[in-house]
Formats: sequence, C-alpha cells, structure tokens
Amino acid sequence: MGAAMRRIHVGNALSAFGLGFTVPYLYVYVAQVRGLGSVTAGLVLAVFAVAALIVLPFAGRAIVRRGPLPVLLVALVTAALGALSLGLSASAATVLLSAAALGAGQAVMQPALATMIVDCSTAETRSRAFAMQFFLQNLGLGVGGLIGGHLVDTTKASSFTLLFAIEAAMFLVLVAVMATVRTPRAPHVGEAPGQSAGGSWKQLLGNRAMVQLCVLGFVLFFACYGQFESGLSAYGVEAAGISTSALGTALAANTLMIVIAQFAVLKFVERRKRSRVIAAVGLIWAVAWAVAGYAGLGHGSQATATAAFISTYALFGLGEAMLSPTLAPLVADLAPTGLAGQYNSAFALVKQLALAIGPAVGGPLGASLHAPYIVVFTLFSLGITVLAVRLGRQLTDVQNQPSLARSRVVTQGGTPADAVAAAEA
Repeated sequence: MGAAMRRIHVGNALSAFGLGFTVPYLYVYVAQVRGLGSVTAGLVLAVFAVAALIVLPFAGRAIVRRGPLPVLLVALVTAALGALSLGLSASAATVLLSAAALGAGQAVMQPALATMIVDCSTAETRSRAFAMQFFLQNLGLGVGGLIGGHLVDTTKASSFTLLFAIEAAMFLVLVAVMATVRTPRAPHVGEAPGQSAGGSWKQLLGNRAMVQLCVLGFVLFFACYGQFESGLSAYGVEAAGISTSALGTALAANTLMIVIAQFAVLKFVERRKRSRVIAAVGLIWAVAWAVAGYAGLGHGSQATATAAFISTYALFGLGEAMLSPTLAPLVADLAPTGLAGQYNSAFALVKQLALAIGPAVGGPLGASLHAPYIVVFTLFSLGITVLAVRLGRQLTDVQNQPSLARSRVVTQGGTPADAVAAAEA
C-alpha cells in the first residue's frame, strides 16, 4: 500500500471505531437515559436513514465536481458536530436535529472513502483494498462497541456524553489524518467526452448492468444487514428462546468470522467470476436461514438451538467476507471515467434504502410469524443467486473476472489471449 492508501484505511478504522462507541447504545440513551421515550428513540433511528436518503444523491454530484477529499472533510466535521450535540441534547427537538447531522455525515463518508480507494488503487489491487476496508470497519466497530459497553452507565447521562464526545473526537482526528492524503488526480466529468455532471444520473440509469447491480444490492442488504438487529434478533428471542447474552455472542461470531475469513477467501474470490461469487453467497445465506429455521422451529434442546442460531450469524459473516472484495470493485469498474463518486453514492443510496425498509418489514415478521419469516428470507437468498447469474450476462469478461485482463496482457505475442481466457474459465 502507498502512503495515501494507508491513511485511507486508518480513516476507515477510526470512523468505524467511533461509530461502534455509540450506535449500539443510541436507543437506550434516547429512550431511557434522556427519558424521551421509545417513540422518540424510534424516530431518531428513522432520522438516520432519512438523512442518508436525502444527502446521498447530492453527495455523488459533489464528489464528481469537487473530488472525494473535500466532500469527506465536510462530512466528518458535520458528523463531529452532530455527535457532540447529540451527547449534550436533552430535548426531543435537539436530539432529532443532532441525529440528522450525524446521520448525514456518516452517510456521505461511505461513498467519499470508497471513491478515494478507487482513485488510489488499480484494477489488480482494488479487491484487496476493499477487503482491507471491510476488515478494518468490522474490527473498529467491534472494538469500539466492546470499549463503549464498559464505559456506559444508564444511571449517568454524563457517561453517554463522554461516549459521544469520544466519537466526535475520532471524526476530528480523522479530519487531521485525511487532510494529509494526496490522492492521484482523477479525471473530472467535464474532461471526459460526452459527459456532464447534470446528466450523470441519466447516464447511470441507462447502464443496464449498474441498474441490475443496484437491484441485486438492495436484495442483498435487505435480506442480510437489514435483519441483523431487527427481524433475526426478534426471531431468535421469540422463536428460539435465545438469551440476550447469546444474541451478543451471535453478533460477535459474525464479526469473528469476517476477521478470520476475510483474507482466507480473498484469493479464492479473486480467481473466480464475480457473478458466481455473489451467486454462491446467496446459496450460503439460504443455508444460514435454514439453520435459523431449525433453531426456532426444530425440536432440539435449548443448547442446540443456541448453537444453530450462532452458526447462522457466522454463515452470514462468511458471505459478507466474500462480498467485500466483489461488490465495491464491481461498482468502480462499471463507472465511466470521472463518475466513480456518482456510482458509489448511488450504490450507498440503495444500501441505505434497504437498511431502512429491512427492519420495518423483518422486525414484526420475525417476532410473530416465525415460519413465514424463515421461508420469505430463504427465498430472498435464493433470489440473490438468480439475480447474480442474470447480472453476469450483462458484464464484460473483464468486469466479471478482472484476472482475465492480466492473463491477456501476459499472452500477447504468445498463446492467443482468448484461448487462455477460455481455458481459465
């Protein structure tokens, strides 16, 4: 890694560490510590999603016009102010406004950092760069949540103020770190023939492969991330009798699987067609939902049900480790020159939409209709496999399997590249 990429990865780790400090305890803080009730706490969580949906379309255009670094710095300062204000807020109005600032800042960080990774990597190193980003994000969230859990005291609002102050400090430290990054100068939209910032959304919607990838991404995030802390946890508690401590162990198993498997699966993923990797993830997650079904609907012992439920989260983690070096690099490869920021923002928008709808649908379903819940999301996972196969037909050979590009370069002047590519496939 070059110096710029190292700083970007440090930035990813710091931002995730700061988020891990507060996100798991936000509901308790608003509803109980500040005494604002469950309705306000639910509205705060909704505000995060709404703020992201509002700012992301503008963020993509700003990244295209100004570059990712200035946009990232503005997002970090906004998030820092939102976090600090949230820790000091005592009324519903100030809590909601602070949450909106924090949510907007967090949402814009994702495509800005992703675009910087694209600018600082090549087609050969991009999968590894995004795998490292995902690894550090999960590590930062896990460590931040673990430390934050030992600092909070629900009887003292000052302990939560300290948490939000630490989160704000992390964002400001990240401003100092990222301000020193010198990324390669990426082409601007105006420099590419036939492209304009105003027509970038129209151009994106005309890209059939990107539209199909966004549909696939929505199903992926809806069926996995959108269920972790809502429908699946409600199902585990109500149907499988999982204790809160076992639920925490399951979440830890998910993170541990990602940390252990991320680089173990990387070589396997790099040598396979991306569409097939995503299709395989759909099958793995279908198995995960089947195991969850056994945990809640089977007739085994409580220990067996708990082990099965924990295994479900671990299987989801394996799929996530396979997706991290696949999805984001594919978005970058589909983006025309100068529009990586626009495409990253569009994909982040799809993710936020899935994360907003997922809990609203999965929560009530997982808590009350146990068998239909498992059946529905098993079918969603199988749908991922079908959509991935269809997406593969829209991709060029190199977009679907970047390793073919290296093979063709090597075989110039020797064995015909097409023959080598056919042999590798």
